[in-house]
Amino acid sequence: MPADTNPEGDIFGGWLLAQMDLAGSTPAFDLAQGRCATIAVDAMVFHQPVSVGDEVSLYAQIIKSGRTSIRVKVEAWKRPRSTHEVSRVTEGVFTYVAIDQDRKPRPLPGQV
Repeated sequence: MPADTNPEGDIFGGWLLAQMDLAGSTPAFDLAQGRCATIAVDAMVFHQPVSVGDEVSLYAQIIKSGRTSIRVKVEAWKRPRSTHEVSRVTEGVFTYVAIDQDRKPRPLPGQV
């Protein structure tokens, strides 16, 4: 939406980062079988701007899990309305930690 853009019409990086965090949390929550918290964002690269009207697709894949943590690579791709050509615009690695009802780290299922 226009409220999410800079004066040049490009989407704010923070808006895209939030969408990527949501996308990355999906496989993390599935693996953790419950609540997780984002604790780090690494290797974030913005390759191209995203404009209002571009279709944005997000892809997330678990790349590593530990006793309580899960690392997820997330990529954002865009397709302008005027074409069927897609291009990667952003990528990063998000780290999530499984947490319990007291928001304390807990082992992932199958971990001790």
